[in-house]
Amino acid sequence: MAREFRIEIDDELYEQLAREAGELHEDPTVYAGRVLAHQLDRARFLEGSAQFLSTHGIREEFAARFGPEPSRFPGSARGAPCGRYGGHVS
Repeated sequence: MAREFRIEIDDELYEQLAREAGELHEDPTVYAGRVLAHQLDRARFLEGSAQFLSTHGIREEFAARFGPEPSRFPGSARGAPCGRYGGHVS
């Protein structure tokens, strides 16, 4: 079920969202909702990851399995851009 959530943002941020939405030929309100949902999903993922790695013994097991070797997948190296919404893999 979808619910409405109202926020106030400054003019500069609104203009940025409207410009980015326009580039994608999308309604600014819909675009802002997608950006917000993406950021919430990312925050949940990071929180879950932190909880997982804080479990006793998991960090060592994870390091042993995946180790310090570079990734086999292009673009997944440390510091690589992480999609349209910014951020970097760290």
